[in-house]
Amino acid sequence: MSVPKGRRAVLTGMLALISAAPLAGGGPIPQDTRGLWPGAATVVRGERSLVIGHGVPYGSLRDLASRADRARRGVEEIWGPVRAVILFPATDAEAAALAGAGGTGGLAALATSDRVIVLPSGYARLSEVGRDVVITHELTHVATGATRGGRVPMWMSEGFADYVGYRDAGIAVRTVATELAMEVRDGILPARLPGPGDFAPGAPRLAQAYEEAWLACRLIAERYGEKALVRLYGSDVGSTLGLSEASLVGAWRDYLRRELG
Repeated sequence: MSVPKGRRAVLTGMLALISAAPLAGGGPIPQDTRGLWPGAATVVRGERSLVIGHGVPYGSLRDLASRADRARRGVEEIWGPVRAVILFPATDAEAAALAGAGGTGGLAALATSDRVIVLPSGYARLSEVGRDVVITHELTHVATGATRGGRVPMWMSEGFADYVGYRDAGIAVRTVATELAMEVRDGILPARLPGPGDFAPGAPRLAQAYEEAWLACRLIAERYGEKALVRLYGSDVGSTLGLSEASLVGAWRDYLRRELG
């Protein structure tokens, strides 16, 4: 999950894997997580999570395991079983190497197909609530398989992960969607749901794209139920909700006015 500058400030200022069987607390360390770094790694087991750290204090790993357990429960309430394996390297460079990512600027964590990787510098800037949101968001990506090879629109993939992340966070809508709320109050409304280019690193409205996607998923969950939101993941609006996309966009724009205006 890329945490845009504006959203990162909100999270900081607040009191602020494809689906698989849950990892049992006493289960073996996955074979492909052994030997990740030169020298010893520290392994911490949560109730049903596994955190592997390198050059990170034990207390930080223990705290992350507790967050991973809470995040796993939140994801499983909505989506289903997820394997909670989290890597906490000593540096952002180590994290980028583990993920095979070229650039990680602004990130607090990211997900591969089967694990979450923490980026130490971004994660350190987050509040307690922000850390829970980010870990839950990324673990949702692990559970869902993210965009499933491009078959899931970006607004759905990112919005759903944010919906799960913020669902039990107790944060006001206008606090989460600060940047978008400013636009709506100025009479500016998006004409369409955000597309891939809106989520690209450095996009001018990156924060607003995440907020728009989150509120689209929140609207669907409120109006049609969480089960419908889950069914929509990988499906289409017409067969799942009985709406045209234009009708969904119209309802979403009205929702933005009501929630943020």
